[in-house]
Amino acid sequence: MGSKQIILEFLSSADVKINGNRFFDIQVNDERFYDRIISQGTLGIGESYMDGWWDCKDLAEMMFRTLRAGGHATFSKTLVNLLHVIQAKLLNSQTRDRSKKVTDEHYDVGDDLYMALLGPYSQYTCAYFKDTDDLGRAQENKMDLICRKIQLKSTDRVLDIGCGWGGLAKWMAEKHGCNVTGINLAKGQVEYANKHISDPRVNILNMDYRDIPEKIEGKFDKIVSVGMLEHVGYKNHRIFMETIKKVLTPEGLLLLHCCARDISGTIVEPWIEKYIFPGAIVPSPTQLTKAFEGLFVLEDWHNIGAHYDPTLMAWMKNLDAAWPRFKEHYGERFYRMFRYYLLGCAGAFRARDMELWQTVYSHNGLVGGYNSVR
Repeated sequence: MGSKQIILEFLSSADVKINGNRFFDIQVNDERFYDRIISQGTLGIGESYMDGWWDCKDLAEMMFRTLRAGGHATFSKTLVNLLHVIQAKLLNSQTRDRSKKVTDEHYDVGDDLYMALLGPYSQYTCAYFKDTDDLGRAQENKMDLICRKIQLKSTDRVLDIGCGWGGLAKWMAEKHGCNVTGINLAKGQVEYANKHISDPRVNILNMDYRDIPEKIEGKFDKIVSVGMLEHVGYKNHRIFMETIKKVLTPEGLLLLHCCARDISGTIVEPWIEKYIFPGAIVPSPTQLTKAFEGLFVLEDWHNIGAHYDPTLMAWMKNLDAAWPRFKEHYGERFYRMFRYYLLGCAGAFRARDMELWQTVYSHNGLVGGYNSVR
């Protein structure tokens, strides 16, 4: 059976047509599309879109349909994908030098682009669309949810690991009056945060999480890490948790907010690894529980993955609105890369192929129990 026939049969099972007239149908512009997908798998799907070999008006819905039909398993069985899995098993892709690679290639692309994309709070993580369809309000909901989950008080000393542009740190200080230290490997983000946050209760540092015990004095009452664990890597999860154990006060709370999948093992998506998040591997339940076993008590586990779909769709809407002023600098291929990334991920979260967890931990379990917050 030829490449074209294999793909046509699979797409038929997902009710997606080639050159059909529905908004989620695929329009093929180059017949080499079929062989490239069969030979290169998910990497070929993404790169051929970037190269203009195919188009789709509603890429998120198409991705949703194909993933629900088993697309991830179907197109990940290629030599290219296999080599990425083997590399992840043999190498630690999140060493100090490799961890910095992701900040240089993705997070330090350009603050002006991200500010236009993300909205007023510079939150590059899943929002919480409870009782709202507005991105700004949903990001406020997310930050408020985090603060309520860790029972934040004005007297708390807080550590934000992987603090981005400092939006959450600023929110915590302004809304709760606490002192917040944020750390981040992305030099550009740190410079932006320190330039735009004048609150003396907020301190943003450019450093690796592994250096926290040696470079920051004292312990923290509350520790949060939002959208960071994906970049730690399963081979370093235990080191990450052990580091936090050293600097969290005995009665303190830890909250982790991270993308995830239910499948255990080494999960590597070649296109995302190459173009968006080098070295990123989302955790599975088994990998996460092994990391904190014997170190912390799990107080709460909340899956808000369904909220990432509208978050990503809102970012895409913002990007389209702002693109005319960025087009000359970044170019069409960059736009197609970002569109495929945002809408492809929206489809993945819509299909529940991806999840977003918020987990809360204590050292020895809170006396009287923990009241879950939603």
